[in-house]
Amino acid sequence: MYWVLLLLSAWGVAGVACARLCLAAVRAAAVGTTGAATAEGHDLTLYEAAFLCGGPRRVADVTLVSMARRRRLLLARTGWATVVDPRGRDEMERSVIGAIGPEGQSLIAPVRAAAATAAPVRDMADRLVRAGLAVPEDGTGTTIVDGVRQVRFAALAVVGLGAAALLLPASSELPRHVVALWFALPLILTLSCLVIARIEVHPYTRRASPAGQRLLGTLPRGTRGAGDDRTYLTSVAVRGVRAVGEPDLRAAFAHREHPHPRRGQDPGGARGH
Repeated sequence: MYWVLLLLSAWGVAGVACARLCLAAVRAAAVGTTGAATAEGHDLTLYEAAFLCGGPRRVADVTLVSMARRRRLLLARTGWATVVDPRGRDEMERSVIGAIGPEGQSLIAPVRAAAATAAPVRDMADRLVRAGLAVPEDGTGTTIVDGVRQVRFAALAVVGLGAAALLLPASSELPRHVVALWFALPLILTLSCLVIARIEVHPYTRRASPAGQRLLGTLPRGTRGAGDDRTYLTSVAVRGVRAVGEPDLRAAFAHREHPHPRRGQDPGGARGH
């Protein structure tokens, strides 16, 4: 009867994951109802769009790309950032310059991390939550994105537990196909939750409420118009650095860690982009 213990584990994993997804969806819907009126008269800034699509790290990325395109910052494909103009035009740019430090050069990865946790990003997050455009972080940190991921994991776990139960030596008169049917029930539960989530709350976003998602749907997309800097940066805000068109600039963000330069070596490498 060991398969019964595995079945109970499957039901537990599936039930908890589906419950968390449902709670996250209800919470997001409640926030969206509060922000429905606000969304009608609110024009998202570039930073707000980046936050709703990708969170604090996306805000830092958009700031870095914006400053690099305006030649206020040099981002080398070797993963280094160099300040060209130390006067930031807004709080986010000043946060990036401050994160780079007084020497005017730093690895991009720690700059992104520091800028993402800066006070301007936290203040913006609070404003978007109060406006009903962003979902507040709860104590468990579970959002719709997290909930969907947990349900997917639960579905895989149910399949694994079911396979393990079928591989156990037969210890009862219950046929194996009946055991498989018992495990099919929690699997159906998880798959049904995923289907409903796909229909009701897709596209999944970690931060945006339904009202925020509607505003995001009105933003221009695309990176082809080199002259339309706003459209280009909006695409980066929505899709992330993979929307960056310049190969050297995109390569700069690919560096998560970088060795310290040898003596006499220029940390910026090939700075042009």
